[in-house]
Amino acid sequence: MTKKQVSEWSDQDVVEEIERLHKAIQAWAERNELWHDAGFSSKLDRSGEEPWEEDPVVTLFHADGSMHVICDSGFSEFLESLGYWYEQEDNVTLAIYAHDEGHRAKFYEYFYWQWVCSLLIEDTGDVHEELYQHFSKKPDDLYRLNWREFEILLFRIFQNHGYSALLGPGRADGGVDLRLWQPNPIGDILTVVQAKRYAPGNKIDLLPVQAIYGAAKAELAAHAMFVTTSSYTPAAHQFAARVSSELQLRGNEDVVAWCEQSTRGVIKDKSRLVARSAVSRLLEELASNPFDSRVVHGTWGYNATHNRYAVVIKETKHAALLLSIRAHIVSHDGYGQVGAQIPMFDAASMNQFNAEGVVRAQRNVDERGRVWYWTGRQHYSRWDGQPNYFNHMD
Repeated sequence: MTKKQVSEWSDQDVVEEIERLHKAIQAWAERNELWHDAGFSSKLDRSGEEPWEEDPVVTLFHADGSMHVICDSGFSEFLESLGYWYEQEDNVTLAIYAHDEGHRAKFYEYFYWQWVCSLLIEDTGDVHEELYQHFSKKPDDLYRLNWREFEILLFRIFQNHGYSALLGPGRADGGVDLRLWQPNPIGDILTVVQAKRYAPGNKIDLLPVQAIYGAAKAELAAHAMFVTTSSYTPAAHQFAARVSSELQLRGNEDVVAWCEQSTRGVIKDKSRLVARSAVSRLLEELASNPFDSRVVHGTWGYNATHNRYAVVIKETKHAALLLSIRAHIVSHDGYGQVGAQIPMFDAASMNQFNAEGVVRAQRNVDERGRVWYWTGRQHYSRWDGQPNYFNHMD
């Protein structure tokens, strides 16, 4: 394909190119009898990490026990013939990249969209700023969401705007997708919301608008709101005008404006999401009982080995806030370069209770039920209570 053709690729074209690459690699490996326990995965599935704009990973190729043989068997030249190159991530995995700038741009656009969608998790306590920024800058991408993702996005927007919000089950919801409560001295004000992610030309007619208005009456709600990515027919507008104090019709431009406003409202200092006194009490508890499941550990370093420790200070099904804590050396080589460390629960750890020391993490559970956390830079799992080896000699 020419560069001009690549610039016009759709998401499906990107998917088909990745599939073409997979088939070509598999065929090459089979011809060379190197396809052993091999396969492919995406960077998002493997790490959940935001893609790199300069060099997005097109695919991860893994082959158990034979990667060094593959690398020595002309694989680099083969990839070059397809327009790709690789870097070895570990002993069993190769990360594959595109040479052509046009290809890289399209892969980044596709993988960034996949990453944005991965942030739409129902119980994440604090939504990523990048999510709102994306839709405020690229409003047309609202049409790419599925209906449930659109409902979740609105749910988070209204929460960000100060409402107490309840997200409906998605099916059999009685025509109400969201319920919003606005604090009021004489009692919280209830608004019921119907959301429709429709294409621009698919206008909302009178009947669904009347339905959400009727649902509001049935629930004794003060207001009804219809939100869509499209627009409304004249009949729907005429009906809304007659009951204007009780019914609001909102369109795509409103959602974009809400996203812009939400971007400004995202709490960048995550420590503000948890009471300082509660964290202080938690550290005091851990000082006497450090073998708590909320104490987590991670390592990093290529030639050297470094330890990181953190405490889970807030957690939901899919997300967590981690407080970084200091390490304490319990033994070393006499120079402090090689030895063993444990986490340190002292008053000085509260110095980390700030925007830099408290980070958001994805919470994951593996097939054995073990919980682990990913901050986008560091992987953490439960500390086993044993001193951890360190080696600072690079």
